[in-house]
Amino acid sequence: MIDHLALDVSDIARSRTFYAAALAPLGYSIQAEERDGAATVVMFGVKEPEFVIADKERPGEGNHVAFRAETRAQVDAFHAAAIAAGGHDNGAPGVREQYGPTYYAAFVFDPDGFNIEAVCHADEASWA
Repeated sequence: MIDHLALDVSDIARSRTFYAAALAPLGYSIQAEERDGAATVVMFGVKEPEFVIADKERPGEGNHVAFRAETRAQVDAFHAAAIAAGGHDNGAPGVREQYGPTYYAAFVFDPDGFNIEAVCHADEASWA
């Protein structure tokens, strides 16, 4: 299952307006908007962020797909399998507190350089 998808855009204000209007009939709204240095990140979703746009990188370079894992062990296995299959490490498995206290994720670049992530949102008590 896909957890979230992120795209970098060339004009964040234009894209924010476009996606807010286009996704509204589907029940999506802006869940959060953050400044990250010189970049802006806008998160859309129905109940939680599922689709993210940002102006951190040139369009195409920052594309990102996160797959949801049920356990932290699945995140670990994803990372190992992706590296073994020719991916390149972009962040070993671990908690990413900047995204939340239970956000356990691993990142790899696929053969074309796209940032692929596996993430588990469960807290320790539910996976131990």
